[in-house]
Amino acid sequence: MALVLNEEQVMLKESAAGFLAEKASVAQLRALRDSNSERGFSDDVWREMSEMGWAGIAIPEAFGGLGYGYTGLGLVLEQAGRNLSASPLQSTVLVAASVIGELGSEKQKEELLAAIAGGDKLVSLALQEGPHHAPLRTALHAELQGDEYVLNGAKVLVLDASAADVFIVIGRTGGEPGDERGLSAFLVDADTAGLTIERRSMVDSRSAGALLLADVRVPAGNMLGEAGAAWEGLARALDIANIGLAAELLGLSTEAFERTNAYLKERKQFGRVIGSFQGLQHRAAEMFAELELARSIVLQALHAIDDGEQDLALQASAAKAKLCEVAQRVTNEAIQMHGGIGMTDEHEIGFFIKRARVAQHIFGDYNYHLDRFAQLSGF
Repeated sequence: MALVLNEEQVMLKESAAGFLAEKASVAQLRALRDSNSERGFSDDVWREMSEMGWAGIAIPEAFGGLGYGYTGLGLVLEQAGRNLSASPLQSTVLVAASVIGELGSEKQKEELLAAIAGGDKLVSLALQEGPHHAPLRTALHAELQGDEYVLNGAKVLVLDASAADVFIVIGRTGGEPGDERGLSAFLVDADTAGLTIERRSMVDSRSAGALLLADVRVPAGNMLGEAGAAWEGLARALDIANIGLAAELLGLSTEAFERTNAYLKERKQFGRVIGSFQGLQHRAAEMFAELELARSIVLQALHAIDDGEQDLALQASAAKAKLCEVAQRVTNEAIQMHGGIGMTDEHEIGFFIKRARVAQHIFGDYNYHLDRFAQLSGF
């Protein structure tokens, strides 16, 4: 496998870099935060992204998308990470569309994926129930009553909850928390009776929320896939999501490193630029080497999705664990090497460490994926 980009991919990457630097930069994220934006992103910018085809970049052409694959989406997510761009790319395009693609019927794919690709519908996955990622511990209860399912329970860390039109709610129609058997996925409209959406403040200034479901009734036809058989498709969708988050963390870490490297060449102490100090040079060199390794891991994992490789779970956990480790190190070093100004809100470098910590946590952090990698490897 050649871990290099072809001409079309280079053009896509450069196009995304230019657009996001102009329309969805760190400055725009700061403006959204300071205005206390309810939706957490600009609808105008999202409309432009959709017009460029980004909403359907990884969706097959048969369902209204571009069919460009997850490698293409990963390149866009990397540039989104570099600019800390706030948009539904993660919640709807990376996560929800992947879940629908894995679990939905042909009719559901035709309706939902086409709407997502056109930028007409925002969908978000409601999975997590506790402070840590533990999908098999799902306890939300779903009971069949006639031709409807009644849902009772709560979800947290639901991305773009305030803006979503539809939620994919993971619940139990059988089994006990911890079992793979018994998990089911339901499409729940945001305005459904009994559903309460609570907006939550996130350290990275991005939009998320919590859901409370009290006797929420949904038609049986709103189930994605078969009752109690959602785990296999959900697990693959989560692997795809984690690889996409790894791509975002790669972009974020690369930008934080480049900004720090530039600062080392400007800041002077004792009459010399601090980048001339050998101790800082060694630390910068180590970060550069780690980023190059991380880039190869992410690109290989993105290719693994598009090529349908059987060890996707192993590659997903390897990519997410490595990028969590690299992002942790690079953003910490960025703050330290910027010194006092790195701790101020006026300087943008602090936004990178905040987003990194949230992205690291979503769908499993370093420890979760390192442990999972070890188990999948037979340790």
